[in-house]
Amino acid sequence: MTQQSESTTSTTTEDADDPASCPSPAAAGHLSPPLPLAAPAEAGPLVDARPPADPRPAATPGHVAGPRPLAEPRPLGEKRLWPRSFADRLTAPLPGLRALARFAREGALRPGTAGLADIPRLPFEPGPLPRVDARTVAVSWAGHASWVVRIGGLTVLTDPVWSRRILGTPARITPVGVAWSALPRIDAVVISHNHYDHLDARTLRRLPRDTPVFVPAGLGGWFRRRRFGQVTELDWWEAAELRGVRFDFVPAHHWSKRSLADTCRTLWGGWVLTAPDGRRVYFAGDTGYGHWFSRIGDRYPDIDLALLPIGAYDPRWWLSDVHCDPEEAVRAAVDLGARRMAPMHWGTFVLSAEPVLEPLTRVRAAWEKEGLPREDLWDLPVGASRVLEASRVPD
Repeated sequence: MTQQSESTTSTTTEDADDPASCPSPAAAGHLSPPLPLAAPAEAGPLVDARPPADPRPAATPGHVAGPRPLAEPRPLGEKRLWPRSFADRLTAPLPGLRALARFAREGALRPGTAGLADIPRLPFEPGPLPRVDARTVAVSWAGHASWVVRIGGLTVLTDPVWSRRILGTPARITPVGVAWSALPRIDAVVISHNHYDHLDARTLRRLPRDTPVFVPAGLGGWFRRRRFGQVTELDWWEAAELRGVRFDFVPAHHWSKRSLADTCRTLWGGWVLTAPDGRRVYFAGDTGYGHWFSRIGDRYPDIDLALLPIGAYDPRWWLSDVHCDPEEAVRAAVDLGARRMAPMHWGTFVLSAEPVLEPLTRVRAAWEKEGLPREDLWDLPVGASRVLEASRVPD
């Protein structure tokens, strides 16, 4: 099975999802460096300038610095003009020729036979979605970075990938944990960035075109070409609101690439979803470890649940800037001040060289070493769900 492109009104390279248009796995944006070629910028009316990339809370004379006030929600579906590149947002250089040469000598894209031996032991326990109402916050892990988040009466999909295979990667090693037919009406979709294991055209094709979609700056054209009519693009620290639920786009230590000619042409990040009662779920998307976690925690205190990536980290010298390892993910949860953590981005696709079950064993050990309550590590099997309590318990 191969990734196929949809019928669109554009034939630009950045719009191609067919492997024939992307001659190497570099297009998937995981393990190969970018080729800095020019590509046309998305056109649209100029609405405003970008906010500062690093708006740290500033102290006021005579006051102690605290969380900076959140941005006012932007209009849904607003069309905006973005810069041609977001490379200035990178927090580490992308691999160069020297790193490529080293990887050619000693790198490994997949675990060996021993590392794959535990595939039958990967936790897979699909179950029915929990019954919810407008006061319920619940999450169900479909696999990789795909979650069904129920919050404030909405059903939100994160980085939905229901396909069996993605470009440049072997087929899933665990099935999708939530059948598409079992999903309720999807009220919104959030996308963290444009890598193929997070932005899957085949899956998104299944959605009604009036589904509200929240995406990083510069990615709106990809959806509009596919006839999605309610696409909201946001920069870091910006927000929009849908039926009382707030969607804040926040920074990540990552990058973007979907073809040979679009390196960092669209932004990347995570999402903080806030229910009308104030409960918060943070979806990190894909990220390395770094300073952004503490700043997100400062700006969005009292995160009830952090969905954090723990896989695709080996070899470390190659992937540390863009993928957390399990210990770093636990450190990120602490930096965020999150009450609970749910690991993701492991046990679904084989993207790197660590043994397939290692992320789970290491994250459990790191959580215990940090002295955190075991019940607050939601290390769910693929297909499982958890429900937050109806109201917060005071710390």
